[in-house]
Amino acid sequence: MTLTTHDPIAFIPTKNAEAARAFYEKTLGLTFESDDNFALVFRVGTSNMMLRIIRADGFTPQPFGIFGWESPNVEADVKALTAKGIEFLRFGYFEQDTLGIWTAPNGNKVAWFKDPDGNTLSLSSH
Repeated sequence: MTLTTHDPIAFIPTKNAEAARAFYEKTLGLTFESDDNFALVFRVGTSNMMLRIIRADGFTPQPFGIFGWESPNVEADVKALTAKGIEFLRFGYFEQDTLGIWTAPNGNKVAWFKDPDGNTLSLSSH
C-alpha cells in the first residue's frame, strides 16, 4: 500500500463553528459542503481537497502556520483579503514589505494571517 495516490484531508480546529463557517465561507470564499456535527466540511483548491474545520473546545492555537494556500499572485491575494478586513501578521525577526509579505532569499513569498480562533494561516508562492 502507498498513500501517494490517496487524496489528503486537512484539519483546522475551532471553538466557534459559527464564526469559523462565516470566515472560511464568506471571507475566504471557500466552498462549504456540509456540517456533520463534528466538523464543517469545505472543498479547497483545484483538486477539491477536503478541509475539515473540526469542533475542538480544548485547544490552544499554535504560534506557527497550520494551513496555507499556494498563490499565483500573493500581492493580489493579500490586497483582496485586506479589503475584506483581514489583517496580515508582522514579525520582528525578518523584513516584510508594506503588505506584510516576506520574500525569502530564494524568492519564495509568504504572508500570514489568523482565523477567528487564532490559527495561523498563510498565502505563499514557491
